[in-house]
Amino acid sequence: MDLKPIADFLFEVGMLKRTPRSGFQFLGTGNETVAEHSLRAAIIGYTLARMSGKLSSDRVVLMCLFHDLVEARTGDLNYVNKRYVKADEKAAVLDMTANLPFGEEIRGLAEEFDACSTPEAESANDADQLEMILQLKELGDLGNRYARDWINAAVKRLRTDDGKKLARSILNTDFAAWWFKEKEDEWWVHADKLDRSDK
Repeated sequence: MDLKPIADFLFEVGMLKRTPRSGFQFLGTGNETVAEHSLRAAIIGYTLARMSGKLSSDRVVLMCLFHDLVEARTGDLNYVNKRYVKADEKAAVLDMTANLPFGEEIRGLAEEFDACSTPEAESANDADQLEMILQLKELGDLGNRYARDWINAAVKRLRTDDGKKLARSILNTDFAAWWFKEKEDEWWVHADKLDRSDK
């Protein structure tokens, strides 16, 4: 097997670590790369699949990981950009994967995600939106007054009951609650001297 096409593909995937999500320039605060977005979307996808109890978590996770793969070539087009610019994503994903022994599988997952015609694809699309909702909730909690309008639009895009339930929980949770509520005065004052094994 010729591994050079695989090495080329993996270098190209690395572009996602350097490709910014472009919508934040309109929001005025926040930043993340496509790779950062895809990682949390994949974990959300796994969570939604497990919540349902009947979906293939593997397929949901893989769709989440690959859904923005083409942006290594096209860049991230936000909702304003998409009003004026059309990226040929099918050509991009075909060119990216044409020489890969598993290219057909990646193309199939990308097509399934885009068509949103299976329960797994619906959950993967919800994971994509929920990742953005989480990011916007964080920015809103930190004071961005425009984040709420963006959240409202993203919530309307949700397709599954589990996705909608999870969105409600996210919106009713302070983004810092997971660590801040656990604080103890002694820990905050003397964290460098406390032995965690005593807890």
